[in-house]
Amino acid sequence: MNIISLSGASGTGKSTAALAYAYSHRIDAIIDDGLLIMNGKKRAGTSAKFEKSALKAVRRAIISDDAHRDELCEAIDEEHIESLMIIGTSDNMTSKIAERLHLTIQQRIYIEDINSEAEIKLARFMRKNEGQHTMPLPMQQIEQNFFKRLMRRGAEIFSPKREKIGETTIVHPDFHDDFTQISTKDMMEAFKEAIEQKKRLTVKKMQFKLLPLPALEVQVVLKMSSQMELMTTPNAIEEAQKTLIECFSQLYDLQFGTLAMKVVDIEFVEERGASNDSQSKHR
Repeated sequence: MNIISLSGASGTGKSTAALAYAYSHRIDAIIDDGLLIMNGKKRAGTSAKFEKSALKAVRRAIISDDAHRDELCEAIDEEHIESLMIIGTSDNMTSKIAERLHLTIQQRIYIEDINSEAEIKLARFMRKNEGQHTMPLPMQQIEQNFFKRLMRRGAEIFSPKREKIGETTIVHPDFHDDFTQISTKDMMEAFKEAIEQKKRLTVKKMQFKLLPLPALEVQVVLKMSSQMELMTTPNAIEEAQKTLIECFSQLYDLQFGTLAMKVVDIEFVEERGASNDSQSKHR
């Protein structure tokens, strides 16, 4: 049996990335947080996310219980699995899981090999600020009595040919309660302040989406005096975009998937010392 390990820090998007990677590399099954998953569905095991404490969750994830191990080993034998991916937060963890299942890892890959930096940062943000954990299973496959209202549908995963290969469910385990929520409204206020700080631009309209990757579209009004050249517009936009990127990174440790800024109006403003009778003109 070909055994591959996927390692990455907690909250970096491993569970979601594993579904697409397993499909594209013809990997038959996944071991993730104590579950054996085949064809996007649970085959055997119990998820570590069902545990009440972080310590119990870790023990469940490394399959320390003999009955749990035996259930997984039996299912692996029955399914005649030829290739298996073991997911963990480190090489040490995946090695422990493999040892418990009497398996030997032949290949090691890392989340940085299959997810972009922007995707990893977004996954970390969702974990840190919303306590969000992702399970690579449809919601109906999860024992709802464990989470009650603390679960919701995640994303559907498709192949490059648009074939559905799985879906995810977002859960908030009992053991994860140390998070603070930051709203997209808070983010947009920070973006507006960053754009308008040099007083060359005024935000007229803004649209922002955090998922699947942060996307920001902004319409702005450019302010100019009678002596300003219209050709300076690109510089003002470029400076504002650069400031936005730095702001997003420094405040939230995130990267934009897309960032678009468009000048929709130009406002001519009077210079200092000009007559108070002068009024702003718009074009």
